[in-house]
Order: sequence, then structure tokens, then C-alpha cells
Amino acid sequence: GAGYINQDLEKIVGLQTDQPFKRAIMPFGGIRVVEKSLEAYGYTIDPQTHTTFTEYRKTHNDGVFDAYTSEMRKARHSGIITGLPDAYGRGRIIGDYRRIALYGVDFLIKDKQQQLSSLEYDVMDEDLIRLREEISEQIKALKKLKSMGASYGFDLGNPAVNSQQAIQWTYFGYLAAVKEQNGAAMSLGRVSTFLDIYIERDLKLGVISEAEVQELIDQFVMKLRMVRFLRAPEYNQLFAADPVWITETLGGMGVDGRPLVTKNSFRFLHTLYNLGPSPEPNLTILWSEKLPTAFKQYCAKVSIDTSSIQYENDDLMRPEFGDDYGIACCVSAMKIGKQMQFFGARVNLAKALLYAINGGKDEKSGEQVAPPYAPITDDYLDYEAVSAKFDLLMAWLAKLYVNTLNVIHYMHDKYCYEAVEMALHDRDVYRTMACGIAGLSVVGDALAAIKYGKVKVIRNEEGLAVDYEVEEDYPKFGNNDERADTITAKVLSDFMNNIRKNKTYRQATPTQSILTITSNVVYGKKTGSTPDGRKAGEPFAPGANPMHGRDSKGALASMASIAKLPYDN
Repeated sequence: GAGYINQDLEKIVGLQTDQPFKRAIMPFGGIRVVEKSLEAYGYTIDPQTHTTFTEYRKTHNDGVFDAYTSEMRKARHSGIITGLPDAYGRGRIIGDYRRIALYGVDFLIKDKQQQLSSLEYDVMDEDLIRLREEISEQIKALKKLKSMGASYGFDLGNPAVNSQQAIQWTYFGYLAAVKEQNGAAMSLGRVSTFLDIYIERDLKLGVISEAEVQELIDQFVMKLRMVRFLRAPEYNQLFAADPVWITETLGGMGVDGRPLVTKNSFRFLHTLYNLGPSPEPNLTILWSEKLPTAFKQYCAKVSIDTSSIQYENDDLMRPEFGDDYGIACCVSAMKIGKQMQFFGARVNLAKALLYAINGGKDEKSGEQVAPPYAPITDDYLDYEAVSAKFDLLMAWLAKLYVNTLNVIHYMHDKYCYEAVEMALHDRDVYRTMACGIAGLSVVGDALAAIKYGKVKVIRNEEGLAVDYEVEEDYPKFGNNDERADTITAKVLSDFMNNIRKNKTYRQATPTQSILTITSNVVYGKKTGSTPDGRKAGEPFAPGANPMHGRDSKGALASMASIAKLPYDN
């Protein structure tokens, strides 16, 4: 049903549940994680729901673990692959919520019905059957979206006719998505410039004032800030408490050279003053040298005052993604309404290096996780020997990683499909398999220490390498030193090339990110001492950052090292 904060004062309405900040359960992803989340906060699930999702309705989590191989389970347990979306919503999908305001839901339903009719072929293979079923689910979701709007007194069947409706219609689309899914990142897309068209028309007609417009944007952002999901404590440790990543993309340039900055770009940033600083929505500036000077200056001021906006390189991404792309989660670009990602969390590349040294055995448990081969037995590590073993290990890990993701996303499509988000996409969607790595700078530094320094191995009674003594200094990633930077960039490219060799679910194109959120802390706890001098249990550096305290030549040198990591990989 409908939910309000204060109905008489609200200009933009809609809550996930009937009360502010009340968190809904989403059992289609996995009933056990719902029960664990409830227990963490002193609640128990009602018996009927438990019975339904344990005896009658299979979940995404059930499907994944039915299909996981023993090798996948071992890798997941050891932490060489972790953070996987096998018990929670995968996210990383951005519905084109603008379509609701522009066309109205009735038109969108007719369009989906025509798409379904276009898929009547002589040969019904698995791909076609699945797509027809998915479009049928999308049509049902659009009808539910219209019903949700009606519960608040709005007819979403028709296009929006003014500023308030355009914002409300767009928000209802996003609201439907977060009522249906608890994805790891539920990004908004690129709506501000679109909404400015309606606003500018109303301003010119004199039917709304600038103060009233800012109030509408403030209330829209206020609603976005209130989105909450029920999460287990383990999830919160992995992803830094309670994030949603409601990423809204601002600025950027058109492919024709026009800046895509509007008054509404300023209004969204101004909410950080009216409502105060906040990580949500994740306001992201697509930065270009050609952006208007006034906008660049205002962005700088807001950054200094609030520390609440992030920047991404539009000049780098625009040639590949055009000028109507958004950012899924934190950094991943995708064309709005035409592309989606299969979120893949990340592998622990630092642990992989330790497996290479120990012949595939886990350095903490001693368990044989990777295929067995001869470990390195020398007292001091040799760069060529370690690199050869590491190459073998990366090939094994990349194959296992992609196969694991294939299982996860097959089951997510089957048991926890994002019907309303995908209803706001084209029929034929370009898919990417969003792989990731953690511990990159740990590996880069470790290999640099082995090549340019001197690293002694310390083994336990079973002969397992469990610690390392770095006896000579070595070049470290983050100081604009070609020796360390070249090694680190090569590791990134080598692993991505191994990923590309494997068959992906639904012919998704592999991509790779080096972001870890705060899972660098969790990964560090799961990983023993490494040859760079890092001790067991200590956190990795976050994302692509240099290890803590090792970038000794200033911010520009640190950024220069990171900039050498090839974006194509």
C-alpha cells in the first residue's frame, strides 16, 4: 500500500513500505539470508513465509547452491572468490525510468506486447523461450507499476504533462525497482537533464517558480535518501554498512560537442546544501575539460564544502558509451536502457599469488583449493619461477570465476528476475559480465619485491609458506615508478585476458573493475601474509589504490601510477 512521511506537505510521494525506513523482506533472493538478517535485529520470520520459501517456492540462493560444483564451494569458502551475489540481489541494472514520464505506462505495455509478437519464430530454442517469458514478466511488472501509481492517486498510464508529474513518474519507476529488488547497487541513471526539459518549459510558462522547482528536487532527493534494504551483518561488513548506490550522473558532454549541463545539474548539487551532505544519492560528475567554467567552479565548491560528490572521466568513456550513459554502482558505465551488467563481485588476487607459491593450497587452512602442482620450495623467491606459477594459477582462477558467475546469473534470471527494471530496457540488451579483482597493489608490490628486492620465505611444520621477510627495499606502486607500475598493469591485463578466454552466460562481454568498497578489509582478514611485507589479516588497499603509506611521493605521483592501469582492461 501507499506510504507517506506527511501527506499534506509532500510534493513527491512514495515509500518502499507503508512507513518511513521500514525495511521489507525480499525472500526471492534467498530465504536464509532474510532469516539471518531478521535475527540480527531481534526479529523472526513469520511461519507462513518460511514454509512458502522452503517447501513451495525455490529461491535464487537455492538454485545457485544446487548447481555449484565442489570446487566453486571450496573457492567461496576460502575467500579466493567472495562477495558473490548468490544470496542477495545482484543489482548493477539501471532501468530507463525516464520512459515512464515520456511515454506513459500504457504505451510501454503496448510496446512490450509488440516485442513479444516479434518473437514468434518457427524454431523455439532455449534463448527465445527465455526471452519470451521475460518479456511476459515485464508486461506484468508494468501493470503492477501502474497499480502502484493508482494507490497514490496517479494515472501513470499517460505521459507526464508538467514538472511535478515528470519527477513523480520517474521516481515511481525507481521506487518500483527498489520495492522489487535489493540489488547490491540500485542506481538511478541520468535523469536530471531530462527533467530539466519539463522544468524549463514550466518556468517559461510562469506556472512554477525557481524556489518551487528546487523544492521538488529536494523532495525527490529526500525520497531517494530514504531507500533502505534489510541486510545481514556480513553484507554490511563487505559493503560499508548500508549503501544503495543510487548513482545519478550529472554533466558530461554530448557527442556533438554541446555540454549536457543544465540548471537542474546545479539544483541536484544544491540539495547538498539544503538537505545537508549525504552519500546518497551518489551524485557523480562526468568530468570533461570542455564543461562550462561556472559548473566546474560550482562542483569544486560543493566538493570542498560537502565531500559528497565523485568524478569520472567523460572524455574517456564517451567515445565508447556515447552521451546517454549512466554509472552503475560506483564506476561502471552503461548505456541507459540498452545495456545491463551481471555483477560479479571480485576475486582475491593476493590470495591467488599465495596459492601459486604453495602449490594451490590455502595459506590459512592448508586445504587444497586449486589443482595440486609443485609448490615453490626455495628459501628465497625467484621472480621468474613465481611468475610462471602465478600465470597458471590466474588461468585456473579466471575459468572458475567465470563459471561461478555463469551459475549465479542463470539462477538470478530464473528465480529473482528484475522484471520492472528490464521492462524499461530495449528488447535486445547488450550484457556485460562485470568481473573484479581485489588486492591489485598488494600483488604488484609483492612481485616488485621479489624482482627488485629480496624476499625470504618462512614455512610452518607442514612446509606451507605462511610468512615472508622482505630483506631489501623495492619500488612500490603509487610513486610513478615504472618498475612497479609496469608489473601492476601487467597483472591487471593478464588476468583480464584470462577472463576473456572463457564462455560467459548469455554471451556477456567481460569487463573488469578494481573497486572493493570496504571489502578490502574483509579480504585482508581472509588472507595470510604476502611477499610485499603485509602481515596476515591486515587490510588490502581499497580498489586500485597504493598500499597504505607506501605512496611517498605525493598525490600526483600516486594518481600517475593509477592512470597507467589500462582502461580497456
